[in-house]
Amino acid sequence: MPHETNGPAPRSRTDARRASPRLRLRIGLVLIAMVLSFFGARLVQLQGIDPKSYAAMAAAESVENVILPAERGDILDRNGLPLADSIHGKMVVADPYMTTDDAPALATLLSQRLDIDYFTTLTRLRKEGTRYQYLARRVPSTLANDVLAELREAGYKGITLEDDPIRDYPGDDVAANLLGFMGTDEPLGGFERTFNAQLAGTDGKARYQSGGGNRIPLGESTVVPARNGTPLTTTIDQDLQWFTQRVLNQTLKQYRAKSGSIIVMDSRTGEIMALADGPTFNANKALDADEDDLGSRAINDAYEPGSVEKVLTAAALIDAGKVTPRTRIRVPSSLARQDRVIGDWFDHGNIRLTLAGVIAKSSNIGTVLAADAFSPVDLVGYLQKFGLGQRTDIGMRGETPGILTPGDVMTSQQKDRVAFGQSVSVNVVQMAAAVNTIANGGVRVSPSLIKGSATTEDGTVVGTDVATRTRVVSEKAARQTAKMMERVVDENVGVAPRAQVPGYLVAGKTGTAQRVAPECGCYDGSTSVSFGGFAPADDPRFTVYVVVHAPQGEAGGGSVGGPAFSRVMGYALGRYRVPPTGGKPSRLPVEW
Repeated sequence: MPHETNGPAPRSRTDARRASPRLRLRIGLVLIAMVLSFFGARLVQLQGIDPKSYAAMAAAESVENVILPAERGDILDRNGLPLADSIHGKMVVADPYMTTDDAPALATLLSQRLDIDYFTTLTRLRKEGTRYQYLARRVPSTLANDVLAELREAGYKGITLEDDPIRDYPGDDVAANLLGFMGTDEPLGGFERTFNAQLAGTDGKARYQSGGGNRIPLGESTVVPARNGTPLTTTIDQDLQWFTQRVLNQTLKQYRAKSGSIIVMDSRTGEIMALADGPTFNANKALDADEDDLGSRAINDAYEPGSVEKVLTAAALIDAGKVTPRTRIRVPSSLARQDRVIGDWFDHGNIRLTLAGVIAKSSNIGTVLAADAFSPVDLVGYLQKFGLGQRTDIGMRGETPGILTPGDVMTSQQKDRVAFGQSVSVNVVQMAAAVNTIANGGVRVSPSLIKGSATTEDGTVVGTDVATRTRVVSEKAARQTAKMMERVVDENVGVAPRAQVPGYLVAGKTGTAQRVAPECGCYDGSTSVSFGGFAPADDPRFTVYVVVHAPQGEAGGGSVGGPAFSRVMGYALGRYRVPPTGGKPSRLPVEW
């Protein structure tokens, strides 16, 4: 009979072995499902809930930005020679991944050798999440390479160098007051600042992904190339500028003067070929200079022009038909006007001068008597056409317009003083352009410092392309005034024979005026002396204007300004091979 049992039969070992793989399979499938569920949820979070924030976080941790420095445009003289250019320099760069541990020691050495801030450097050497931090820009190549060699010799790693152009001024102080200078990252004056938009260019940048401190070959990589600056061409002649500055410096030293300026202008075009200011500074070491020496005094400072003004008054009177060079004037020893007495620089009794004699001998009294034919409105109207009382807009920051009282409120007493160059103020460029108007046949051409055209920081377009020409006096009036100015340098009748240039006819005028001290706004007893003129007088090529402030001793426009004028004019005529005209000097009578 069969054997009966009350429960299941015991499983054999073979059955247990068969069941084990199925169990492991089930467990594996469960684990795989759990992992896939986790990744699915993460994917939903990344792509569906807040994808932008997570993408930004990832990018910030792995993207490096590198500066690609632009090269600044050169500032050139009229012949294409560099007055300011860019030379090889270096950017000092740190890899914080390699510099963090040595950061304090590195920061100490770098701040001392490169004159950079210790704490800023320390922070950059330790910055997390990046392998690129620049520590110093525009470091001279020699200095940068010496510092790098010193670091490597000491066993430090993680500091490298990259190209970073440096601004350089080859002539040191040549035209420095016009050029201005650069700080570490920005222009701090002169053309560098006024025309920065043209000169600066735009730095480029490279952006790439990195991981584990290394660049990812197939990761994000974009490059925006640097856009170099555009050159700026000036009207300055580098060699003539150098010579003019040396003459000015020697004159200031000889007469222990406080300051001065000399301008050389092309009589026909109004182009300023040299503009010297003194004292000046070395543009490569601008931070070592006296702050007062950094700008252009010829453009920014106002002063009373003195007797050079008389040729403007005379030209206006001739143009208006009020006088001629031969007009006879009785000149007393003094002239009482309102509550003032007008005198001359030289003692005399009653003398009889022609208008030419008034100019040749620089008589205040004679000028006032001649100007009686004008009302204040008449005189001011002419002076405004000569360019006084208004900026030249030559393209330099801080230009002073000077002071010219409107004719409708000017008193007769003010008019008397203005007629011979006091109670009116100008800047040197204004006055040079005014004298040049007579040289240019009575047509005022606006002065220029830029060849072609350029746009200033305030949007004004300046330069020879936009120079204006305005008829101020007739050609006949200008020619007759020039003939009177020739008598100023005549050794027999004039006050400035030392302004002569051998072989050439010269027309000019001296000036001496009381000087207003900036500290008190009052006359301080010192003077501003000047000489302005042109040559050849019968076919003008250059106009030169010299101003010297506060010379010491017995110093007048003829004795101080005359010799400086002669040297600069002689150099300019020789440099540009201007032949003598062979014309006969003026013989206009000075007395009657």
